[in-house]
Amino acid sequence: MNTAPFLSVSGLSVSYGQIRALRDISLNVFSGEIVAVLGANGAGKSTLMKAITGLVTPTKGEIELDGRSIRRVPTYQRPGIGVALVPEGRKLFAPLTVEQNLRLGAFSLGRSASRRLVGERLAEVLETFPVLADRLHALAGELSGGQQQMLAIGRALMSKPQLLLLDEPSLGLAPRIVEDLFVTLLALNERRSLSVLISEQNIREALAVADRAYVVQLGKVVIEEDADVLFDRSDIEDVYMGRRKDLAD
Repeated sequence: MNTAPFLSVSGLSVSYGQIRALRDISLNVFSGEIVAVLGANGAGKSTLMKAITGLVTPTKGEIELDGRSIRRVPTYQRPGIGVALVPEGRKLFAPLTVEQNLRLGAFSLGRSASRRLVGERLAEVLETFPVLADRLHALAGELSGGQQQMLAIGRALMSKPQLLLLDEPSLGLAPRIVEDLFVTLLALNERRSLSVLISEQNIREALAVADRAYVVQLGKVVIEEDADVLFDRSDIEDVYMGRRKDLAD
């Protein structure tokens, strides 16, 4: 593992009016690493993801990708520098087909991108999610929840990111689908050396695939630990929900 993180978030704060959603959050993701951000509803996980992708503007702090500040990089340009987000709720274009949704993920390649290049990216995604190949001409709104999540991830992969952000990817999915989804993410990480940052409420599934994890409460990081250490804690649910005061014990 490189000594310098691929993603570095330092002292990041975000406010919505008088409400402080993030309070001096710092975290790192190293190249090829899977990192989980765990926390209950309202902890600030989604705001963190939006700040990294430029969807919200931090009030203070720094975000660096491979040693370069990206705070001033416009949202629409961030996929072009290697950052892709799978948003909470998937945010697909329901009236468009599976193929059309996937091709929209290649917009960061620019108009000069050849059909061959886009076709190669499409083939890679369909190899990862074969079920999408069978539904290529179906409308996104007609897919099951699990298939829609595959499509949302596939759309993000079309830009061939170096850093993949997933905001609550297991939300609303059956346990078996969640298990399959995380197995696929682990395979992507290993095959592509893809750096992954996952925000999750599904503690055990996220920790099972992650290298490290951060627990966030009320916009603050309260624990940073190796994922296997957290996984073995019998009180992890209490820690996660903020019922433990001695968080570092």
